[in-house]
Amino acid sequence: MPKTLLVTGSSGLIGSEVCAYFARELGYSVHGIDNNQRAVFFGPAGDTRWNEARLRSELKGFVHHELDIRDRAGVLGLVRSVRPDAIVHAAAQPSHDRAAAIPFDDFDTNATGTLNLLEAARQACPEAPFVHMSTNKVYGDAPNRIALRELATRWDYSDPAYENGIAETFTIDQSKHSLFGASKAASDIMVQEYGRYFGMPSCCLRGGCLTGPNHSGVELHGFLSYLVKCNLERREYRIFGYKGKQVRDNIHSLDVARFMAAFVAAPRAGEVYNLGGGKANSTSILEAFKITEKFTGIAQVHAYSEQNRIGDHICYYSDLRKMRAHYPGWDITQTLEETIRQIVAAWRIRKP
Repeated sequence: MPKTLLVTGSSGLIGSEVCAYFARELGYSVHGIDNNQRAVFFGPAGDTRWNEARLRSELKGFVHHELDIRDRAGVLGLVRSVRPDAIVHAAAQPSHDRAAAIPFDDFDTNATGTLNLLEAARQACPEAPFVHMSTNKVYGDAPNRIALRELATRWDYSDPAYENGIAETFTIDQSKHSLFGASKAASDIMVQEYGRYFGMPSCCLRGGCLTGPNHSGVELHGFLSYLVKCNLERREYRIFGYKGKQVRDNIHSLDVARFMAAFVAAPRAGEVYNLGGGKANSTSILEAFKITEKFTGIAQVHAYSEQNRIGDHICYYSDLRKMRAHYPGWDITQTLEETIRQIVAAWRIRKP
């Protein structure tokens, strides 16, 4: 009998990649939970039904469950029924801007939804590895206190202690997180606690910019996908502060799925990893414009606002040394340029 994987947020970027990777590469039977809440949060541009349809048609035996993770009884019933061998929790309200307008929806989805899944797993399948998609927003704006230097097209760390980026030991306390960052910090701590208190195999993956060709990028979430979409549509892209030199590290959804597979194969209890593309896959907005233009041949139309987003990082890239030490068979396989090339190709097929 094949092993069974349960994925929440299965129609999203990470969830769909995980479904495909575990089914095709590892032979898992996959159950997905998604209720297209992204379209509620972001409107028609955030709709993921197309991705749900893709999974149904391409993955043999894929089972879709139309379920809201805020439904405690529904989650418990499903987990008891499926009794998965592993759980990947990728469902979330993912925007720190949007959270301020919908604080109850944000917290109930991110914090309470995660608790519902953890307790269901503890009751039904406590031995199943539980992989939680957290976020680097749990660090709030504390990374902005690191000494920076301004270069021609980006900001970068001038403190040699951060030459390799932000490590998992960085503080999450006494900083401005956004309500989204706070709700995700609550879920992050709870996943760690279920691992440490109950001994359940679990980890929090504090993602930076997670990206790839199957992203339904919108202005409030999905940096590279939305930037490419604007370029192809010759639509104005708005830069919010920091001269467009703010830096993010970008990791392809395939490399995210590969790390999750490595963790599931050799799980630990209550672990934390900063899951990003690292310094090599970091880019500023200005630099991303140039790479995108190289693949599309279209000049990026953009406008600039002096007002940065609340709690936004000026420079953030992940220190990948802990991930590589714990799982030496894993590393980044998709470069930044290759990732952007794939996003361009995907938007052209989907005809934005």
